[in-house]
Amino acid sequence: MPIRPTSEWHLRTRTLALGTRTLICGVVNITPDSFSDGGQFLTSDKAITHALQLIDEGADILDLGAESTRPNSHAGTPNAISAEEEQSRLLPVLEGILKARPNAIISVDTYKAPTASAALAAGAEIINDVSGFLWNSTMPTICAKAQCGIILMHIRGLPDEWHTQPQLPADQLIELVRNGLTNSLNLATASGISPESIVLDPGYGFGKRFNENYALLARQSRLLELNRPILAGLSRKSFLGHTLAPLHNGQPASPSQRETTTIAAHTAAILNGASILRTHSVRPAVEAALIADAILNSVLPDQQNQI
Repeated sequence: MPIRPTSEWHLRTRTLALGTRTLICGVVNITPDSFSDGGQFLTSDKAITHALQLIDEGADILDLGAESTRPNSHAGTPNAISAEEEQSRLLPVLEGILKARPNAIISVDTYKAPTASAALAAGAEIINDVSGFLWNSTMPTICAKAQCGIILMHIRGLPDEWHTQPQLPADQLIELVRNGLTNSLNLATASGISPESIVLDPGYGFGKRFNENYALLARQSRLLELNRPILAGLSRKSFLGHTLAPLHNGQPASPSQRETTTIAAHTAAILNGASILRTHSVRPAVEAALIADAILNSVLPDQQNQI
């Protein structure tokens, strides 16, 4: 079993301890078309109420997203929603959460520099860039200036290209992810961003074919060699639904039918070195993390690593 490192994650105004226990990042999709819950929280009032509920269930961080990056979406292309539309959905929710819970730690899921800048000015602590700084060249500069926390995710192609990606052997896949994350790290540090501000996300489902995700999860601990903490976003992903097809008359399980499989994937991610889980259902993730953390924390103290 890999030893999960401990570290401090430097955010815009505070730090978070990582590695001693798994942190839970609750997802708030303020979109009409997200794969899991698109449209459920599109109005500001519903999104704010949902976000506060996730905090009450144990979320350490909230990740707000106002543009879907589901398969076949237009994210990262000229046909993507504008930064203005993204901000019109996002900012009222961000402001409403902080009005109700001033100490809430908010991450904003965006690859658009103007949205990142506006969100940081409104009180966000973290920018979660699914492109790993590849889709907007000014994003690293904005994040460096704000000295915010950053999540850099690995993505393989644009969402409308994912179905054309060739299937890779496991070792080639993990090297592809590792090299991509290394490139994103280099872009960040070259812009003056401190490594202590950065968390890495392997990008489950983002350009990885169905069984490739299992190969990546089984080898996730190799990414700890990059000396940064890992966030795992496995919640309700489609590859989990495909695995359940034999139990659903040969059809993939729907997002709402993937909760138990999500818990299993979360547990595997923690035991393979993840420090943070990004999830739609917070309470089950909290419970899974308590068990997985108890296993990890049974490792002798002198075997613990620190980054």
